[in-house]
Amino acid sequence: MHSPVDSNPDAPGLDLDRPLPLRRLVYLEEADEVTIGSPETDTYAVFPADGAELVRMLADGLTPREAAERYLSAHGESVDIADLVEALADLDLLRPADEPTAGAAPAPVRWQRLGKLLFGRPALAAYALVTVLAAIEMVRVPALVPRTDNLFFTTSYTLVVLVLFLGQAPLLALHEAFHALAGRRLGLRSRLSVGHRLVYLVLETSLDGLVSVPRRQRYLPILAGMLADVLAIAALTLIADATRGGAATVSRLCLAIAWATVLRLAWQGFFYLRTDLYVLLSTALGCVNLHAAAVDVLRNAVRRVTGRPPVDLAAHHPVDRRTARWYAWLMVVGYAFTLTMFAGVVVPTAYRLLHDVWLRITGQGSTAARLDSIVLLVLSLAQTGAVVVLAVRERRTARRAGPARTT
Repeated sequence: MHSPVDSNPDAPGLDLDRPLPLRRLVYLEEADEVTIGSPETDTYAVFPADGAELVRMLADGLTPREAAERYLSAHGESVDIADLVEALADLDLLRPADEPTAGAAPAPVRWQRLGKLLFGRPALAAYALVTVLAAIEMVRVPALVPRTDNLFFTTSYTLVVLVLFLGQAPLLALHEAFHALAGRRLGLRSRLSVGHRLVYLVLETSLDGLVSVPRRQRYLPILAGMLADVLAIAALTLIADATRGGAATVSRLCLAIAWATVLRLAWQGFFYLRTDLYVLLSTALGCVNLHAAAVDVLRNAVRRVTGRPPVDLAAHHPVDRRTARWYAWLMVVGYAFTLTMFAGVVVPTAYRLLHDVWLRITGQGSTAARLDSIVLLVLSLAQTGAVVVLAVRERRTARRAGPARTT
């Protein structure tokens, strides 16, 4: 948002002599910018210091005219108060006329006590102990080390796919629950939605209010999902170790699910996507939209080679421009890591599946094996179809919504 200066405050449709019905606002000052928003609506925006000063005046009960006059007296510049009020309305920080004024304290965030319990020091110490024990067992028993062969714990490929899907579903929920509970521990609300990354369906937790807490308190909610993944791998490894003698099927199943979780954790190294590690870096460095700036830096690198005019980077935040100079090449590393994973894991696994499925369907297997292969193909096509439907729906929604507004 730009400082509202050098404009006429007497805009039509705005009563300059009546205080604005602002929602309950929170403020977080960082350097020369202030994040302002409301926990009631979970909408937040970054204001320059002078804009935040005006918002505070309005929140203290001054009328728009009084706030504009006080700003003029303090800074010697006129202010476009109508522009500021319009921005507050767009952010849903103005309470509608038919909505009662909040008199009582806001309702407490659910599961806040559970979040404090799960992320207190005793719990974190226990998580570290479980992880260390699992690492020790992997060193002591090399068969426990995650590897691709662990996926094929049975000759039924349909059962492999179904078990891994059903086994990953609660772990995906645990990943997102850890994000949410780490945020709720701080009194922040969260929302869960279904999205997609490349050709995979994913769950996503929105913690919009995270921008309203000090930066050092944001790191645990950001890292909580990866913590859940590491804990799941460690716990599954220990269970596999404990059952590899008397319950070998359980042991193989745990190792298969653990390997699938390792692959999901490796996803965080795809720096060209907005992964948890991307959010962590953006938060630590104080970036606004690092991804967009880094993409433009890479685009300019390609344009220089092809002789085309460069993209103007001036529209990006100064911190984003500085960071994107090196983060853009980290995105290249992410692409390289993706290709390595594809060549080392995806291709061998897919080749084994497709080769065996082809042999079974062409008659070199039993009727049960042939049926198993057909069901596997149907399940694979169903997942791909679900991703396509979701992507088309998101594109249509984006078109109806128009250009996105950064908040």
